[in-house]
Amino acid sequence: MTLSIRKAYVKINRGLCKGCNFCKIVNVCHSPLACVGCLSCYYSCPYEARIIEYRDVNVEEITIYVDGIQYEVPCGITVAKALQYIGFKFDRPGSKRPSLACMTGGCWACALVIDGSLERTCIMPVTNGMRISTDVDGIEPKRIVHGPSPHRVGGKATPWWQVDYVSYVEAAIWVSGCNLRCPQCQNYAITYDNISDALTPKEAAHLVVACHKEYNTRGIAISGGEPTLNRRWLIEFFREVTRYVKSKVRRHLDSNGTLLKPDYIDELVEAGCNNMGVEPKCVNVETYMRITGLRDREIAKEYLETSWRAIEYIEENYSDKVYLGVGLVYNKELVSLDEIAEAGRRIAEINPNIQVTVLDYFPAFRRRDLKRPTVKEMLKVKKTLEEQGLKTVIVQTEKGHIGPGDRNVSPLWI
Repeated sequence: MTLSIRKAYVKINRGLCKGCNFCKIVNVCHSPLACVGCLSCYYSCPYEARIIEYRDVNVEEITIYVDGIQYEVPCGITVAKALQYIGFKFDRPGSKRPSLACMTGGCWACALVIDGSLERTCIMPVTNGMRISTDVDGIEPKRIVHGPSPHRVGGKATPWWQVDYVSYVEAAIWVSGCNLRCPQCQNYAITYDNISDALTPKEAAHLVVACHKEYNTRGIAISGGEPTLNRRWLIEFFREVTRYVKSKVRRHLDSNGTLLKPDYIDELVEAGCNNMGVEPKCVNVETYMRITGLRDREIAKEYLETSWRAIEYIEENYSDKVYLGVGLVYNKELVSLDEIAEAGRRIAEINPNIQVTVLDYFPAFRRRDLKRPTVKEMLKVKKTLEEQGLKTVIVQTEKGHIGPGDRNVSPLWI
């Protein structure tokens, strides 16, 4: 039997393709013989050389079994789309249940048991006779992990007084997958990786703890990509790390904050996370959309508000247990100094002593035409924030990190 469906196909625009091989070594097609419309390559191509084309097509009907029940679905689509076709509902990103969080294959939040093995539904093609179990309780989650590596700078919530650019301050891992589509993604080779081996929380924790002990770091950190996408994985990761380190060791989450609702924050703290960096980036929705690449204004508004509320909630409820850092970004092409000042006032109203780090967005990924802010520009950003009453402002510059106060810590400054 054939079915009529509207299907997305991704084509290569040869005029834009630079032959960078990103699609062969980082974000790799998991259905190379026939496009299933997962769009992973479309989201990840550094040169935007992928084009979506929608077609009304007739496709063969195939049989799958979901939780033991037989269903007929269209062939030539992803497992996720096949499940949605029969009425299965994925939860929202940040849920404990399977969700379509990154849609590029890095975070594994959508993974279900397929033919006996845990596999990603967002990029895997559906096949005839496939058997799917939606019950993942008791199944160890997985996620693509880069590192561990010792780090001399740390992240947004690394206490500034621990950073001297000489000693290793944290043992860090970086996880793949993100719910944002920042055109100037500063870590895109990790964010869009869907080919590297995935690790369980226990495997990742043991590796980063070993790195921490080898380099005698004061903290352990996880960044990305966006760590909060796969909630089951992240909570278990912090529980495992907490089992194997001393209580004084910092356990640092670096996040965009978009999914950090109160119950999630509570669970992270209970699991041992005692260092949180939250990066709302800016204050205005239009600016946020320009920075993050999000096109749906309602989703952008929700994500931005969630990240700001997370800062308030952590400060109000866990100031005695969690060291909090806030991340903003600056490039004059993306955000104005007036908006930087507005963000500073908002943070100062929460607590003027909160550590604030401003990243100087430089040319990367799809915004290779950006001009990196000068040191002078970033010092002006720092002064602008301090004029709003903030006491602990650090700015990233091409010569290293500067601040707080008159403190300059960089190989080029000392």
